[in-house]
Amino acid sequence: MRRMLGGLLVVVCALALTAGDADAKPRKHRHGKKAVASRVIANKGYNPIAWSRTDGPAQGAAQAIGGYAAGCLSGGMALPGEGTGYQVIRLSRQRNYGHPALVEFLRGFGQKVATAGLGTALIGDMSQARGGPMSFGHASHQIGLDADVWLRLDLPPMGRAAREHLEEIKYVDYDDRRVTGDWSAKQAEMIRIAASDPRVSRIFVSPAIKRELCVREWKSRDWLGKLRPWHGHDGHMHVRLSCPPGSPQCEEQRERPDGDGCDDDLQGWLRRAVPVTETPPERARPRNPHLPSACQAVLRSGGTRIAAAPATKVGATTID
Repeated sequence: MRRMLGGLLVVVCALALTAGDADAKPRKHRHGKKAVASRVIANKGYNPIAWSRTDGPAQGAAQAIGGYAAGCLSGGMALPGEGTGYQVIRLSRQRNYGHPALVEFLRGFGQKVATAGLGTALIGDMSQARGGPMSFGHASHQIGLDADVWLRLDLPPMGRAAREHLEEIKYVDYDDRRVTGDWSAKQAEMIRIAASDPRVSRIFVSPAIKRELCVREWKSRDWLGKLRPWHGHDGHMHVRLSCPPGSPQCEEQRERPDGDGCDDDLQGWLRRAVPVTETPPERARPRNPHLPSACQAVLRSGGTRIAAAPATKVGATTID
């Protein structure tokens, strides 16, 4: 019991982070503190849920603006609800938008999954039409470069209505901190396909899943370093792309540690591994981060229904 309480405390502390892992903090702005002060604004006068009340992407050149957990998206596009090797789930959330680089990656990823004979990939939350903070469920996913991909591969192509209420398969047994009997080589290969793409910066997975991939034999282990252990990612992988060309205001993360990550640091994550309970949407408190000043124009462009800012302070509900 004492060990479990200690693990839960770690998760509670982790929820205060704004990125997917400890090395995921954005780099300091290269132009110094003065530039940062002029670049960042508070969402004063705006409810953060205004970002989920837009009727479509902001027009203009495609740009990821700001950091993964504090930014927005200009010129985003929707991933079609279905395509070769993939289908988007829970389209009613309207979170199937991303930078064109992310949409291109996911379509190509689906084709590789199909070619490998793995089944049909389930694409979960990406970003909102203009990025920005979400009303529930994520701290990141704000600049159109993040996507959740469920690990289950047992479902055939389905109608959109049938995809609204699917449940994740959890692949981690927290009693022994190992993958369950539902895990197979198909899940491992799907993660490898995603991580092998040079556009991918990181993929967040459960520490137990990271260990399972570390002990397998691979022709090349170069991609394993992209897999970052993080609590709660036991039924999906969180894929994150690097900043694409043409997005000068996009903030890259710190360089990943050297090596494949199958070391003492992973063992530390495994000792603290506990399941994470998601906050129901009706009880969630949306984050209200400080955003780049360029995001004002992105939010204000036609089609946004602006809501008054709440008087109470809001905070993060999840960490991915």
